[in-house]
Amino acid sequence: MVAAASVLLLACPNFAQEAQPPFLVVLGIAQDGGYPQAGSKPDHAAWRDPSQRRLVSCLGLVDPVSGQRWLFDATPDFKEQLHRFDVASPHADTPGLDGIFLTHAHVGHYTGLVHLGKEILGTAGVPVWAMPRMHGFLTGNGPWSQLVELGNIDLRRLHEGESVQLNDRLTVTPVSVPHRDEFSETVGFLIEGPSQSIFFLPDIDKWQAWDETAGDGALERILERVDVAYLDGSFYADGEVPGREMSEIRHPFISESLERLAGSSHRDKIRFIHLNRTNSAIVDGSEAQLAVRRAGFRLAREGERVDL
Repeated sequence: MVAAASVLLLACPNFAQEAQPPFLVVLGIAQDGGYPQAGSKPDHAAWRDPSQRRLVSCLGLVDPVSGQRWLFDATPDFKEQLHRFDVASPHADTPGLDGIFLTHAHVGHYTGLVHLGKEILGTAGVPVWAMPRMHGFLTGNGPWSQLVELGNIDLRRLHEGESVQLNDRLTVTPVSVPHRDEFSETVGFLIEGPSQSIFFLPDIDKWQAWDETAGDGALERILERVDVAYLDGSFYADGEVPGREMSEIRHPFISESLERLAGSSHRDKIRFIHLNRTNSAIVDGSEAQLAVRRAGFRLAREGERVDL
């Protein structure tokens, strides 16, 4: 059988290459300010130990057959994340990106686009997909408008529920969700490959708010469709942000997600991402991390890979 397999590989030199699935790699797991965040004092454990630092939430998508690569969100940690992407999936070109998909206009999700401008990379025509309000925000406000005017990026409109065919193996579909939409709408992304699919949703208001806009069980319906879901885990529980009324922040607490999906067969699909500096689940070995795992859920890990 081994000999027969060897003959098959020799006879079909592209067989092994075509068998390589597209894959996703996690390039960051923290909330917009990273971990530690600006203003964290010198005695913070992550200043003392660089291995405890975490970059802002971001995913990279790779098709090893075509050599194409895409980012989901362009964060303030763009420089470090592009380096990590190059380590995980080397590319001959710089920046070697076939596109960037933006979830919304909060600072942790689009400000990394500045690295594509003339002051740094001076790219030519990097596709950037954005929903209509996000598209208008970028074209109507500097310095982002300069990226468009100089052709550093090729800004393309997304529309709710309409898939973008990246190639014959990959599609991306935006899914609208309620969030604090001062400058743009907010979406998650359904990323579908030949064998598996992933949902990326780093920011949303409470799950009940999504039920109100999309019908009861909006989260559960998405979980039915996918194999892995990277979901908003910004805060673990009420009261963790000193001096702030957390009802004004409106993210679903991890504790609420655990309660909502307790006993669900989809628990092991979920990997919480976009963890705030106050969320103890971002600290390895913490009681919050252990509680998530005991409940049958997971936390996103930087560098983890999921085949599609």
